Amino acid sequence: MTPEMALLWEVSLVEFLVVTLVIGGGLAFAVGRSTAQSWSGWGFLVFGIALLTIAIRFLHFSLFHGTFFLPPATFGTALHYGLVDFVVLLLFGAAGRATMRSAQMARQYRFLSAERR
Repeated sequence: MTPEMALLWEVSLVEFLVVTLVIGGGLAFAVGRSTAQSWSGWGFLVFGIALLTIAIRFLHFSLFHGTFFLPPATFGTALHYGLVDFVVLLLFGAAGRATMRSAQMARQYRFLSAERR
């Protein structure tokens, strides 16, 4: 597979969609939900997403011959696509956190959404 080296994806669009958006996005959504469910802060979400980003970069590297953070010759390219993956995964994590937190608030403060008569 020859790399396309676009701004958002390194090898191909399909690889980016499957690995980063479907697999990574689903896991990031679950991380966001779990941080909201355990009432953890945003720092724990960012830390979890950073670890997930490293795992997703490894999947890009091992399955589709993308770049990884080692050797040092490919560090700049891997850092660029790692930051892209981090931002995308953080958006999915924030969405998961927001949905779980809104469900918690609706359940806890049910009287706020009651109709006034």
